[in-house]
Amino acid sequence: MGKHVAVAGNIGSGKTTLAQMLGDHYKWEKQLEELESNPYINDFYNDMQRWSFNLQVYFLNMRFNQILEIRNSDKNVIQDRTIYEDAFIFAPNLHSMSLMTTRDFENYFSLFHSMEQYIEAPDLLIYLKASVPKLVNQIQERGRDYEESIRIDYLKKLNERYESWISTYNKGNILIIDIDDNNFANDPEDLGKIIRRVDAELFGLF
Repeated sequence: MGKHVAVAGNIGSGKTTLAQMLGDHYKWEKQLEELESNPYINDFYNDMQRWSFNLQVYFLNMRFNQILEIRNSDKNVIQDRTIYEDAFIFAPNLHSMSLMTTRDFENYFSLFHSMEQYIEAPDLLIYLKASVPKLVNQIQERGRDYEESIRIDYLKKLNERYESWISTYNKGNILIIDIDDNNFANDPEDLGKIIRRVDAELFGLF
């Protein structure tokens, strides 16, 4: 069975960029989050309360199918974001901000629990830790139209949930990268630091 590596992190943390770079370096198959093809993403950022449940169910189904595909394959795969982030961070955050009704949230979480018995955690989880100012700066730099309306308090609450989730994560090996201090997208030396840490976690190389 091949290795399953996943990159986790808040909006704007650089998950897709790192997944692409590591995928290219190791010649791994890449499972990237293609938001442009998401039929709900624009509507969601224009009206979060109306579209939150639809969006989260879409993500849940997409990532569940990704995991099944990964586990039925003998390839080494790097995945952009995990199903656990959808279930333990994004959906609960929308509910707590009154952007998803309790009825919808309970329905969503019941669906996740039904799926959970069929999935396995990644062999290695890489968490991109970032401050809110860093996230805002990177979101502005990439200039996606639908992200212009993202609220600072929304990012802040997501960050708090990420920190809480990571502090109790026990499903497998985890590697934490502080991107406030690592500019891997533009600095080959910083990317090299990450690659050496991934080598150590997956292959025992130091």
